[in-house]
Amino acid sequence: MKFASLLIGAALGVSLGAAGAQAADVAKGKIVFDKCMQCHRIGLGATNFYGPVLNGLIDRTAGTVPGYKYSEAMEKSGIVWNYDTLSKYLRQPKHEVPGVNMTFPGLQDQDDIDNVIAYVSRFRRDGGMD
Repeated sequence: MKFASLLIGAALGVSLGAAGAQAADVAKGKIVFDKCMQCHRIGLGATNFYGPVLNGLIDRTAGTVPGYKYSEAMEKSGIVWNYDTLSKYLRQPKHEVPGVNMTFPGLQDQDDIDNVIAYVSRFRRDGGMD
């Protein structure tokens, strides 16, 4: 499974660090993503909810999903989502982007972070999976 996760990450252009590559598990990431489902949607037919839709997240500039009202802080953050930026943000959202509207306090376990990034990285902008 670890090798499959590495291949998926490589195919998507997700640059995982050594620790992230070792821990990435898409199936576990889907379970961790249940916490995110309180506000975010992903997959075919997903639309903005309390948070923006997360389809096509990797390599997308933060604050750019059409039809979603972002905080000024997120719109001006200049972040482009990749493994490193997501890893930092998911650990401490309000620290990484002060003034962000996201109320989620963050994930403390690096394996959970790596796994959820592996999961969301599989979704293309159209909601299909690679």
